[in-house]
Amino acid sequence: MKKIISAKEATELVPDSATICICGFVGSNIPEELLESVEKRYLSEGHPNNLTIIHSAAIGDGDYRGVNRLAHEGLVKRIVGGHFNLAPKMGRMIADNKVEAYNWPQGTLTQWIRDISARKPGIITRVGLNTFVDPRVEGGKLNDVTTDELIEVVHMNGEEFLWYKPFPVNVTFLRGTTADMNGNISTEHEAVKLELVSAALAAKASGGIVVVQVERLAESGTISPKDVVVPGIDVDYVVVASAPEYSEQSYGTAYNPSYAGETRIPLSQIPPMPMSARKIIARRAAMELVPHAVVNLGIGIPEGVSSVANEEQVGDQLILTVEAGPIGGVPAGGGEFGASANAEAIMEHPYQFDFYDGGGLDIAYLGLAETNSNGDLNVSKFKGRIAGCGGFINITQNTPKVVFCGTFTAKGLQEEVQDGKLIINQEGAVHKFLKNIDQITFSGTFAREHQQTVLYITERCVFQLGDEGLVLTEIAPGIDLQKDVLAQMDFEPIVSPDLKMMDTRIFKDECMGMQLSD
Repeated sequence: MKKIISAKEATELVPDSATICICGFVGSNIPEELLESVEKRYLSEGHPNNLTIIHSAAIGDGDYRGVNRLAHEGLVKRIVGGHFNLAPKMGRMIADNKVEAYNWPQGTLTQWIRDISARKPGIITRVGLNTFVDPRVEGGKLNDVTTDELIEVVHMNGEEFLWYKPFPVNVTFLRGTTADMNGNISTEHEAVKLELVSAALAAKASGGIVVVQVERLAESGTISPKDVVVPGIDVDYVVVASAPEYSEQSYGTAYNPSYAGETRIPLSQIPPMPMSARKIIARRAAMELVPHAVVNLGIGIPEGVSSVANEEQVGDQLILTVEAGPIGGVPAGGGEFGASANAEAIMEHPYQFDFYDGGGLDIAYLGLAETNSNGDLNVSKFKGRIAGCGGFINITQNTPKVVFCGTFTAKGLQEEVQDGKLIINQEGAVHKFLKNIDQITFSGTFAREHQQTVLYITERCVFQLGDEGLVLTEIAPGIDLQKDVLAQMDFEPIVSPDLKMMDTRIFKDECMGMQLSD
């Protein structure tokens, strides 16, 4: 019988200066009661302190939950994370030099955790070359107090790689659905599996402890062996959630059975997107789809590609994937991002990225933020705001066709469609196409060297990555090239001599009758 303890008792097992690995994805699978208890103990006792936190994906609600609970000066000494945008309190600490901070690619972090579990010498990969993660650029360091070099360039057989160095994990915090009395953990109510077993093994290989928060207990032998995600031999302590809110499937969603594979929802229940700049972008982006394409959709505007494909009744010709693990089905958005309704399979996090790193995707759709004339993108750090790269680097460096989706400007942009034309009522105050960007999350040079096809789709125009930088290839009806495009850029793009009008069907508030073709 495994030792069943309270969340308070679990946090008393965490020593000062420990390295804690936490699993979670946006609002899913987060051991919230354990994180809350760490915060309460530190605020009342000053312990544990000087912690190193490791987490591969975004963990937070954009307010106070998730990793935000650990954002107290003195509680955390160092954080190594994949994404911080949903943990603004931690982001402010990073920006204010109150904590050492590293941003590693999400997929590489999951694989690093898996390799630590086998006592391997970290991970060696091409992922991150030529980006801010490369030690010849920034080494993934996010502020001035972060000085240790955790990544090194190595050469093997005449090729360059990045070596993400190993260090031990002392404590792992996980969440599952059910624990039996032998500590076997299942995840039947969770939307994703993540790197639960890898993180547990990483602590065990380092001589550390594994604590799992669950919704309920069961007698030994009542969980099917095939449903055990973390074996009891890898679990030291079980914490049964003290209130239902700690077992919510994601922040704001108590339980959606279609995310867990318990039921399938009729796709007719998914409402179409209203006409907007987001829908215009998603429609134009969806026109890049081909039959039977294996696709990744990023968070934000790229989520709309799924909605458009469903509205145009071509979704069944695609296989949509999410980096958290779902394959097939309809990816969720917002605070439920990471889940998919009607998924065909839900992979473990590191293996989903093995698939991506191995070139398994045909096309990837991701967000468009700061962009320069070389075609480089920054989606990770903006004038003191720490967002993080998430899975962006893994996905964009290993997919043959990448489509970046976003509005042309930001902050205050107001647009509408009239008579099939795009009308700009108020221009955005923030330019996205800049001479200099704060950080390189995507390298246009790397993409050209690896012969990737790269598009940059906005509501008013489309660019393609060419041999010499960005090439303007399409413009929306109603848009003035000089006033609405060139004057809103901080550099002069190459304008294609064959500049085309964007498909007029995109700008009509009716189905486009889209058909996929190779």
